[in-house]
Amino acid sequence: MRAVASASYLPFIDKPLAAGNTSGMTEWFRETFQNPWLVIVVLTFMPALELRASIPYGILAAKEHWVPVVLLAIVVNIALGPVVYFLLDKFLHLLLRVKAIDWYWQRTIVKTQKKIHPLVEKYGTWGLAAFIGVPLPGSGVYSGAFGGYLLGFSRRDFYLATVLGVLAAAAIVTALCLTGVQIGLFLKT
Repeated sequence: MRAVASASYLPFIDKPLAAGNTSGMTEWFRETFQNPWLVIVVLTFMPALELRASIPYGILAAKEHWVPVVLLAIVVNIALGPVVYFLLDKFLHLLLRVKAIDWYWQRTIVKTQKKIHPLVEKYGTWGLAAFIGVPLPGSGVYSGAFGGYLLGFSRRDFYLATVLGVLAAAAIVTALCLTGVQIGLFLKT
C-alpha cells in the first residue's frame, strides 16, 4: 500500500506559504537549530539562498548584531566557493568517462568555450564576480562555480571572482537589511 505524502513530512509548513506566511519555516529553523549562528551557517550553505538569506535572517529574524552576522556569512560563503569548484571538477571528470557524455562535452561545451573565449578574456574575473555578487535568484557561488567551470576559468581566477562577488553581495544585502530596519524604525515613531 502506498503512503500518501502529508504535511507531517514537512514540519516547517504549518500554513500555506502562498498566503504570505513564512513564520512556519522560521519557527522550524529556530526549534531545530537552537543556535542562530548555526542557522546562519546552514542558510549560507544552501544553494540559491547563501548569504542572500543568512544575512537577513541573522539581522532581522535572529536579531543579532549585523557585524558578526555579515562576517560569518562572508567567511562561510567564500569557503564554499573552492569546495563547490573542486567537487564539480571531480564529479565532471567521472561523468566524462562515459563516451556519450564526453562526446557531447567535446562537441558542445568545448566548442562554446572556444567561441566565447574573447568575451571571457574581456570581462573575465570581473564579469564572473559581478554575476556572483548580484543578489538575485540564480546567482551566487554555486551557479558562479558552475558557470566559471563551464567557461574554463582557472581555479585562481574563480577564487578571486568568488571573493569579490561575495564581498559585493554581502555589502548589498547588508545595506538593504540595515536600510530596511532603519526605515521600519522611522515609520514606527
